[in-house]
Amino acid sequence: MLDVRERRRLEALAKEKLKPKLTPEQYEARFAAEKARQLGRYCEAFRLWLSCRFGTCHRQRRCSDDRRACLKRALDRVPREVQWQTRQDILKATPANIGAPERAARQLMPRDFYV
Repeated sequence: MLDVRERRRLEALAKEKLKPKLTPEQYEARFAAEKARQLGRYCEAFRLWLSCRFGTCHRQRRCSDDRRACLKRALDRVPREVQWQTRQDILKATPANIGAPERAARQLMPRDFYV
């Protein structure tokens, strides 16, 4: 059995190792940044630049304009199974120690950006 002094020492050590909690503003900022990167991942995975109406996308071979609008136009053309498999591939490549806001953004399906 641990005496009171030893227990307090262990509790103090445990508190020191905890990461500081994110403020709602920090969480939202990190979520929004990862959500924007996730839009880019979907656009690249679906190769939306091939069917884009903007010449810069064709020349750069990547989405360079409004990714959100491109993905929204493509939702009906890309089968749901392909969308789901792409999401699974992204989640598989996600590191285990990624933060909560980033993990939440990576779990979004393409249609979730518009609902």
